[in-house]
Amino acid sequence: MPRRREVPKREILPDPKFGSVDLSKFMNVVMESGKKAVAERIIYGALDQVEKKANQDPLEVFMVALNNVKPMVEVKARRVGGAMKKRDEVHRMAEANKAFSHFRF
Repeated sequence: MPRRREVPKREILPDPKFGSVDLSKFMNVVMESGKKAVAERIIYGALDQVEKKANQDPLEVFMVALNNVKPMVEVKARRVGGAMKKRDEVHRMAEANKAFSHFRF
């Protein structure tokens, strides 16, 4: 993390064949040692096989597959404050749970 200034994010250009930014990001992940041409050949070859076998738009199949493997984003609340505030939160939770203490689970 730089101390002097904020480093600007690099803009990822869309891939030349389909014009998709997501496909371009995926190519960058597949790429090893900066060999983008090899990564493009692998990805475009796989998409050609998908088009031949599934008879569907390969970009659409890729997007569906990508959405199936994406993790669900869960945002947790970040606790702000020290040990005194944590103690208060624990006591507040204990008070809230007292109502259910007579139930046997």
